[in-house]
Amino acid sequence: MVSTLQGVSCRRILKALSKGETDPARLAQLADPGLRTGEAELRDALSGAANLEPCLRAMLDVFLTRIESAEQNIEKLDKLIAERLKAHNDAVVRLAGIPGLGANSAQQIVAELGPEAATFDSPAEPASWIGVCPGREESAEVSRSSRSPKGSRPMRRILNQAAQAAVKAKGSVFEAHYRRLVGRLGHNKAIWAVAHKMAIIVWKVLHDRVRYDEKGIRANPAAARKRASRLVGKLRQLGYPVQILLAPTAQATA
Repeated sequence: MVSTLQGVSCRRILKALSKGETDPARLAQLADPGLRTGEAELRDALSGAANLEPCLRAMLDVFLTRIESAEQNIEKLDKLIAERLKAHNDAVVRLAGIPGLGANSAQQIVAELGPEAATFDSPAEPASWIGVCPGREESAEVSRSSRSPKGSRPMRRILNQAAQAAVKAKGSVFEAHYRRLVGRLGHNKAIWAVAHKMAIIVWKVLHDRVRYDEKGIRANPAAARKRASRLVGKLRQLGYPVQILLAPTAQATA
């Protein structure tokens, strides 16, 4: 009935269940009006609420309390990280504008690579250090393996997750790059190729101090505006002063 147990509607319903609510109609009314599932279907799905044993309700309440506590701690730590990275505010904001990345992943990348990626002189160097470039194992001029080197595990995780999200950005260069490769390479290798492309763009944004400029075809401008609004809200929540620029003077090409 719902896509995730962490959604707002589902959390409200679970909270009411844990507190002893048994009426399926009242539980269904807690769902957001925008939920795809209709109220009648929700009532039917929640018809067994009256039979939920008290001990199970108590266990549910314990787990929900633990989740809320963890979320509060995460929010507190996010703000502490943002406070430490305030000196590099511009780098974080510029990185967060890349499809697939967000405020949290941008902070992690700046912490790993530095605000200007100054250690690396070319985009190939961070790609190799991270481990998202094809490897070379040759003997007598015969290639024996093209597996990527192990590289930096934290950055590999960040870019892999970012690539998974970026290929879903309709009309972006990452979606186009993935679709061009997935038929020949399969999903996993195509995602790795997208992560390699992202590593190059990340270096460009940091090293050259430019902003990401989407060169793909944005099929849904409303979705792009919604993502931008959500991203700005998250950055401001963390304490970053965000200025909306309509015409950046310097841009990164994808």
